[in-house]
Amino acid sequence: MHNKPNFPRKRRQPSRLIEIDAWIDSSIWRFFHAVAIWWEGVTIVSRKMRARGFNRILVELACEGLTLGLAGFVLLLALAQPAIRMTRNGLPQETNYSVLFLDKHGDEIGRRGVMRAAAVPIDEMPDNFVKAVLATEDRRFFDHFGIDFIGLVRAMTVNAQAGGVVQGGSTLTQQLAKNLFLSNERSLDRKIKEAFLALWLESHLTKRQILSMYLDRAYMGGGTFGAAAAAEFYFGKNIRDVSLAEAAMLAGLFKAPAKYAPHINLPAARARANEVLTNMVQAHFLTEGQVIAARRHPATAIDRSSTPSPDYFLDYAFDEVQRIAKKYGLKQRNFIARTTIDMNLQKLADESVEYHLRQFGKTYKVGEAAMVVLASDGSVRAIVGGRDYGVSQFNRATKALRQPGSSFKVYVYATAMQQGMTPRDTIVDSPITIGRWSPQNYGRSFHGRVTLATALARSLNVPAVKLYQKVGFANTVKTAKAMGIESPLRGDKTMALGTSEVTVMDQATAYTVFANGGMDAHRHAIEQLMDGDGKVVWDARRDLPPHHRVLSKQATKYMNEMLVGVTENGTARRAQLSMTRVGGKTGTTQSYRDGWFVGFTGNYVGAVWFGNDSFAPTNKLTGGSLPAMTWQRFMEAAHKNIELKPIPYIDDPFPAGRKTVADSGEGAAPPAATQPLSRKAQEVLATIADRLEAIKPLDPEQLASADANTGDAAPARTQ
Repeated sequence: MHNKPNFPRKRRQPSRLIEIDAWIDSSIWRFFHAVAIWWEGVTIVSRKMRARGFNRILVELACEGLTLGLAGFVLLLALAQPAIRMTRNGLPQETNYSVLFLDKHGDEIGRRGVMRAAAVPIDEMPDNFVKAVLATEDRRFFDHFGIDFIGLVRAMTVNAQAGGVVQGGSTLTQQLAKNLFLSNERSLDRKIKEAFLALWLESHLTKRQILSMYLDRAYMGGGTFGAAAAAEFYFGKNIRDVSLAEAAMLAGLFKAPAKYAPHINLPAARARANEVLTNMVQAHFLTEGQVIAARRHPATAIDRSSTPSPDYFLDYAFDEVQRIAKKYGLKQRNFIARTTIDMNLQKLADESVEYHLRQFGKTYKVGEAAMVVLASDGSVRAIVGGRDYGVSQFNRATKALRQPGSSFKVYVYATAMQQGMTPRDTIVDSPITIGRWSPQNYGRSFHGRVTLATALARSLNVPAVKLYQKVGFANTVKTAKAMGIESPLRGDKTMALGTSEVTVMDQATAYTVFANGGMDAHRHAIEQLMDGDGKVVWDARRDLPPHHRVLSKQATKYMNEMLVGVTENGTARRAQLSMTRVGGKTGTTQSYRDGWFVGFTGNYVGAVWFGNDSFAPTNKLTGGSLPAMTWQRFMEAAHKNIELKPIPYIDDPFPAGRKTVADSGEGAAPPAATQPLSRKAQEVLATIADRLEAIKPLDPEQLASADANTGDAAPARTQ
């Protein structure tokens, strides 16, 4: 047996992992050892710096203060977030419109929106007015940075002594912040936002800019915003011309405009003005001797209670101004609007409506009426939106949707004329049933074959329905829309008889196409829009699209001939005028709920509606009675002393020897039509009168001498 040779065993090399493990262990030990040494050093230093006794109290308080201060800063930053978001885009733009309206002659007729005049630079404000505001609202305005802690402490002290809130602590800057960004709610959240916003205003605007903006935007009662508008409203003056007494009364409005408005409570306004004068003395802005005259002769606001205003028209015109501003991208919010209203015609329209309601309202059991008058070019001359604006501001002429009855038939006939039919074409008036509906004529009788002109003059229902089927439902809706109907139309089988509701304004607009020779109306109540400096920013003649033809000349001629026949041989004979031929159409709805007459001459188009707000039936009111009578009374006066225009395309528009028209007022005289002078003309005549009065009378001896020099000349011939 052989033994294996013994070879020496190879020695195993140590692993690298052991080295890594040793390095990690040693590193950790060295780290903690270093930390221990550092901590020991810190401990030694801390022991040396440790405060004892009174110093320790100060250190503890400082530490707690820093902690609370940091927490407070985080809280303030959180509370400031709403204010930061509000000011992200800078100062808010004015969104409320302020419009001063002028009539067609340029005379002021009223305002709508917020009453704001053109901003007046702070340098041009009366010194007494600025001092009165500062003395009453914020005496330390030029000394604080938006929040007046001294004034706040003083106000809290005064209120505590009085046992109630008698003095406010808000600065003028805080009030401006509230006016610009916030509401009037009383809450802690609003006060916090107000404080941050005041600081933002102070950091972005100068003191003079803040004061100027406050005086221009603060609400001052009576619907006015800003001192300039308030001075014009209350005193009829430019803010630059107010007296000390008036300045004190204006300054007193900032605290409570509704309470101290002089046109509502003059004694309270005067008492408040007296307080303002006292504040000016206490602030050392004026002496007692300087304010004594203002105390003895307090200001008096002008009386605006009797100022006439076409309120229904102004409401409509204000809506149109806003539509124009949005459509044409006008950035202004303060406008002067020259309107199309003729105040003489407006008064005639008001009188005609009220006269017939007063005379016949109880007989016919009708309580309301509306009327719209347009010139042949589509300009709105008058709007009567109801019997009394003070009782109801709802505009029945522009917003009330009522069934037009047979006055809607003109769109069916116009569509037929446009498709090539003529007034001489015939149609059979005989029974017809559409589904379960069988239309009937007014007298529940039938007339056999009749011409279209006769069917329209007699307002026959069955021929209108048959014609409606023939020309097409959709075509009739298209024609009505093209002529100016803006109300939604159902286009169902009964629409030919006027079952789809429209407004009085719609009817007047559409009928203007007949008076305009077949061209569209371009209804408008605004002629021009000007900014506060009088620069024209929108003009109807320049910015409205050009007129386009809606009905052909032949179709218009046929329609005008037929509609003139309605007033002379049909249901609207009471609408005839003494000086010109007229066209129009009556309308009466089911159960006599609505009575309509829409008529036109070459000069004017008028739509009249009578009915009840409750939709209660009347006592057999028809379109040929009160509506036609009201229209006739108005137009008879409106056409006096003007150049008469003919209805387009009709023969003999002004026939000689017209017969006496139907009397619409039981023997009462029609209203007198006056031609008002513009304000400029009145001022010229007043100046002439003043100069004539100022001329000294001639001495009798001078007159005798003048007669001797001229001789016995023959008197001049007069015309």
